[in-house]
Parts: sequence; structure tokens; C-alpha cells
Amino acid sequence: MSINAESIAHELRDDLAALRQDVARLSATLGGVLQAQANGAAHQVSDAVDQARTAFAGTAAEVGARVQAASGDIEAGIERNPLRAVLVTFAVGMALGMLSRSRH
Repeated sequence: MSINAESIAHELRDDLAALRQDVARLSATLGGVLQAQANGAAHQVSDAVDQARTAFAGTAAEVGARVQAASGDIEAGIERNPLRAVLVTFAVGMALGMLSRSRH
């Protein structure tokens, strides 16, 4: 009977050793998969940041062009009718002055 118990114990040790090897391989595989997913996520974030930067640069350039066009239109309007520009400026200054007065 001791031979049977020894053979069972030997088989159990072999099974445990095989199980340890399987767990070690599974851990290595899982680590590789997680690393690949992390690299993929980092790449996606980097791409999204680059796209946002490009979109922002395009929007900033468009806003700059619109501001420049608007200032050109304002300058042309002032050159065409300088008296009107002075009166509008005076009216805006008076309105701001009245709003900023203290109400004591």
C-alpha cells in the first residue's frame, strides 16, 4: 500500500509542477497582452492629441483671418465716413462713462 501512496504523491508533485509551469506561462502571456493593449491605448491617445492640436491650429488660423478681415472692414468704414466713426466712439464713451459712475 505504501507504493501506491508514493506513486500518488509522485503524480501529485508532477501535476503541481506542471500546474506551476502553466500558471507561469499564463502570467507571461497575460502580461504581454496587457502591455500590447496599454501600448495601443497610448497610441490612440497620442493620435487624438495630435488631431486636436491640428484642429485647434486650423481654428486659430481661421479666427485670425476673420479678425483681420473684420479689422480691414472697420478701417475701410472709418476711411469712408470718419465723422460717423468719431460720433460712434463718442457715444460709446459716454455710455461707458455713465455706467461707471457711482450711484451715491
